[in-house]
Order: sequence, then structure tokens, then C-alpha cells
Amino acid sequence: MQKCIPIILTMLLAGCTVMKNPGQELHSLEDDVREVEAAFAKTMADRDFEAFQRFLAVNTIFFAGEEPIRGRQAVADAWEPFYQGKDAPFSWEPVTVAVQDSGELALSSGPVYGADGVQVAVFQSIWRREPDGDWKIVFDKGGQYCPPQDD
Repeated sequence: MQKCIPIILTMLLAGCTVMKNPGQELHSLEDDVREVEAAFAKTMADRDFEAFQRFLAVNTIFFAGEEPIRGRQAVADAWEPFYQGKDAPFSWEPVTVAVQDSGELALSSGPVYGADGVQVAVFQSIWRREPDGDWKIVFDKGGQYCPPQDD
């Protein structure tokens, strides 16, 4: 029995080391998701449809209005027209990012701008961290933007 105590103690200490500062780890993961979302948005600015597709999870769901588009290929097919032409029809940037305590799922959200740079919508995306550590988008939905009213 005494031989088990050092092993158990070592395991407990290892667990404490991993959980030493979970807030710092979440902050780091939030930075990662913010960078991934920005790189995802850059695919539109760069007109790089192939890169866009690499961010999509196999079972991703994007919404076109209230109707879901299910699966990587269906989403790619629906978004391909946005990547045609010299100029991007819209752009977006992450403003809000939150990662679940488990570090497995994240939300990113922010403004969507028309080609003229005026905000036209708000996006919300859910990202999943894959076993290899890469973040893939699993849900995406835009919402109506209502500009503040002057009183």
C-alpha cells in the first residue's frame, strides 16, 4: 500500500499543476480563437475560397436566414459565390470571444460590414477544438444589425 501513495501523490500533484491557473489557459484559448476567426475572415478579403473551406468542420451548420445549411460541402457550395469577383462583398471581425471551461467549444461574435465599410449585420460563430488542437467552425449565423437611434 505504501508504494501506491507516491504514485497517487504524483498524480494529484500533476493534476494540480495542470489546473494551476485555468483562467490564464482560457485567456490563451480565447486569443487563439480570436486569431482563428480573424484568419477565417481574412479568407474573404484575400478571395481565398480554398482557405475558407479548411476552417469548416465536417458537420458544420451555417444559416441562410432561418434555414440551416448542413455539412462542409453544402456550406462551401453556398458560400462559393461570395468568393467570386475581385472585391469582397462583405467582411467581419471578432469582437467578443468566450471559451467554455472545458476548452472544447468557443463563441466568437462581431460586426459584419458591407463592401462600403458600413455595418450591416452581426455574426455569431461556434468553434470546436478538434483532437489535433485546430479550431473548426461548427455553427455560424448572422443576425440583423440595428444601429443605435439618436434621441
